[in-house]
Amino acid sequence: MLIKIKKKVRKKMEFLKNNPKWIRQPKQVQISEDKVVILTERGTDLWARTYYGFQNDNAPVFQVETTDKYFSFIVKTEFESTCRFDQCGVAMYLNSDNWFKASIEYENKKIQRLGSVVTNHGYSDWATTDISSDIKSMWYRFSRRDSDYCIECSEDGINFRQMRIFHMWEGAEKITYGIYACSPTEGSYKAIFSNMQITECKWESDADWRD
Repeated sequence: MLIKIKKKVRKKMEFLKNNPKWIRQPKQVQISEDKVVILTERGTDLWARTYYGFQNDNAPVFQVETTDKYFSFIVKTEFESTCRFDQCGVAMYLNSDNWFKASIEYENKKIQRLGSVVTNHGYSDWATTDISSDIKSMWYRFSRRDSDYCIECSEDGINFRQMRIFHMWEGAEKITYGIYACSPTEGSYKAIFSNMQITECKWESDADWRD
């Protein structure tokens, strides 16, 4: 017999009113009541060892802390990226060896890569799909269920599609998550974050299909 556990229903909460803190505050940033604007700095990135052999750990991340195990975080990103690997999006940065990010990474005038990186115990993976470089805005929805996570994207903020489901070995208890922007090569561009909301978990369990 299945026993369903009722979870506390969370009302919408504004991310910026939840006391976010910087990991490596950028030199140029503007924070208003409902928006964060970051001017990225060249040579900033998040990557750990896999394939390239190096570890870059200097991108600015703006995060809140939580022990809540069931929630979703929604944000709209707008960007003026022009150099290879320019990126901005959602991040869960626990420490230099355990973190997650999702974003669009600029490649050239024709394509950019919508994707995500999961780093567990010091090694990153990278999953992407190519999209048009004409796209200059994307919404993300980051959801948690215990130590499992889901990232989704949307072009209109209404219809979200799944990018990936993943597990964080060090993400079972207290975590930190939020937004990031960086320019790994020669770039410097304006990244705009708005419509940042924390809600009840929008990622419904699909485990019942096995019963």
